[in-house]
Amino acid sequence: MSSPAESPPSSHADLLQVHELSVFHGQLCAVDHVSFSVAHGEVLAIIGANGAGKSTLLRTIAGLHQSSNGTLNLEGREISKLAPHRRVALGVALVPEGRRLFATMTLEENLQVGAHFARSGPFSIAKIYELFEWMPARRRQRVGQLSGGEQQAVAIGRALVTNPQLLLLDELSLGLAPIVIERIYALIPEIVAHGIGVLLVEQDVTQALAVADRVHCLLEGKTSLVGTPAQLNATQIERAYFGSELSASPANGGAA
Repeated sequence: MSSPAESPPSSHADLLQVHELSVFHGQLCAVDHVSFSVAHGEVLAIIGANGAGKSTLLRTIAGLHQSSNGTLNLEGREISKLAPHRRVALGVALVPEGRRLFATMTLEENLQVGAHFARSGPFSIAKIYELFEWMPARRRQRVGQLSGGEQQAVAIGRALVTNPQLLLLDELSLGLAPIVIERIYALIPEIVAHGIGVLLVEQDVTQALAVADRVHCLLEGKTSLVGTPAQLNATQIERAYFGSELSASPANGGAA
């Protein structure tokens, strides 16, 4: 067993390696010396309360925030200083909180934006239409006219069509009905079956535990708990999530 602060960087065999990453918003340290790894075909869930630093962490990996300390390695290559579009070209794709689609453009035009940055791989617009069977009939409809769940599906499709190695999913369930959440999360096994690593930020702990291979909890920007869903119990998660005390980790942050 090791304390959360001692989580080591993983080997170059892993897809993503995050080591001692710190990110500031002005004088506020939003992410404080966080370390973890994500393997090919693995789902790592980042959980924590509002303001824990989860979205900042994902946006930093995508290149939308700059880190002040630490390293980001994608398959052993340092990417911390690369512009966002360079990271997309290397296989990093973000589905941001709030979707961030082009509301006045059609469904298909939004997918074409992602396809413009596509690497070689299994996902094309035609493949996205197979995953979401309702899309072809509505491909010429403006995205702003779609429901929240439909927009989330388009945002996922836009990211997948780039053929990422690493898919960053930020608050997939936010504001959606439970049945819609269930349908969207049901896609994750098919995604990871292609060897794509998934880094999932989620406030819904139950949902995160259901799909994750490993869990990494943040509290005020710091690692408060790491482990597999099987290793963690409700008391440990509650303490790590809400800060009643920092919990010792049952497993380190390296790859499973």
